[in-house]
Amino acid sequence: MGGMRVIIGCNSMDSASVEMTEKLCALLRERGIEPCVFGEDSDLADVIDVPVVKSPEECTHIVTIGGDGTILKWGKTAAEYGLPLLGVNMGRLGFMATVEPSEVCRIPDILMGDCPVSRRMLLDCEIVRNGKTLLKKSVLNDAVISRGVSSKLPEFRIFCGEYEVTRVRADGVILSTPTGSTAYSLSAGGPILAPELECIEFTALCPHTLFNRPMIFSAQQLVTARVRSYQDSTVTVSLDGGHGIDMVEEDELRLRRSERTLEIIEAGSGFFGAVHNKLMAPLK
Repeated sequence: MGGMRVIIGCNSMDSASVEMTEKLCALLRERGIEPCVFGEDSDLADVIDVPVVKSPEECTHIVTIGGDGTILKWGKTAAEYGLPLLGVNMGRLGFMATVEPSEVCRIPDILMGDCPVSRRMLLDCEIVRNGKTLLKKSVLNDAVISRGVSSKLPEFRIFCGEYEVTRVRADGVILSTPTGSTAYSLSAGGPILAPELECIEFTALCPHTLFNRPMIFSAQQLVTARVRSYQDSTVTVSLDGGHGIDMVEEDELRLRRSERTLEIIEAGSGFFGAVHNKLMAPLK
């Protein structure tokens, strides 16, 4: 294992994460594992004194230090190159980051060992206007369409395959992966889904109706959301919490299961342990 190289992804805006990164790099070097940086994090090379790799193909794992947002940033890279990802939770909840700061000394053994891996599906999202693709992007958590701050309530039409499933006037809609079920969808009243499932979850945001239930669609289906404006209402779509992209009447957001999957190393109590410890236990 002496030739192992690991990409370190750090939330450089958080001083505690940078400090933890320096500590982790020292621990890895002691065990003959070379920490590296790549891409946007290359500026960290001088701060934490590590080499920059030209391609993730030169490495065997990705370790992130931050919250689940840092995993969202690096998850697509890990999935694209088939690298297992291990997250150190420096955020508040952290359902994907399974190592707590007090456990960072375990990371060399985890990387060199045989820990279980949780395989997570991604969604390929496409925004289409008049038959032309405006944007294509993969998401690990969700795609959220929401109305503008002072906008009237638009109408959202949801299709599964060729069939219209529902139409609803609401503040917005969330279309998420099982991994994203513990993110914005959970706050909006959606169910908690086991992250290894393969499905697409639909949850409406503050719908103007007496009937509202989340829906679960097969990941084998194409799921489409269309927007119908009302009195010049405006909406934007955000992919994995990114900057909003304006959508106009009859634009389509199309979602399909991605061919790629993300492997997250389960080093702690696992997903349901995190649900119990971070959501349920505080209520007891």
